[in-house]
Amino acid sequence: MKTPEAIIKAWLQAVNSGETEAVLAFYDKSAVLIPTFSNKILKTQEDIREYFIKLESREQLSVELHEKTLFIQNIKDNVFATSGIYCWHFSVEGELLSFEARFSYVLNLDLPRPIVQHHSSQIPRML
Repeated sequence: MKTPEAIIKAWLQAVNSGETEAVLAFYDKSAVLIPTFSNKILKTQEDIREYFIKLESREQLSVELHEKTLFIQNIKDNVFATSGIYCWHFSVEGELLSFEARFSYVLNLDLPRPIVQHHSSQIPRML
């Protein structure tokens, strides 16, 4: 049986594989993505595809989960909210940079493509 944690980890593996279609296979056709590196809200499969194609064009792209930050809440039946922190890495002008980001997903485990909502934003600096 699929679990929210297994889905998040499989999504991370798909991103790290660099295969856009493998990443897109997690997003329901009506999914909403509020991405880490964009100021737009993406509401179509094509917009989500274009975002990940652009992101995956970055050299040395990877993302890793800070395991201790993963929180899972059961909303109803097989619908879960998950949140936590992950760190994106990619090269900018030859230098490998890291971008910590907080995330939240709404997952419906009854769907073949379980991500129905995904929000991610870089962690702001403290005041």
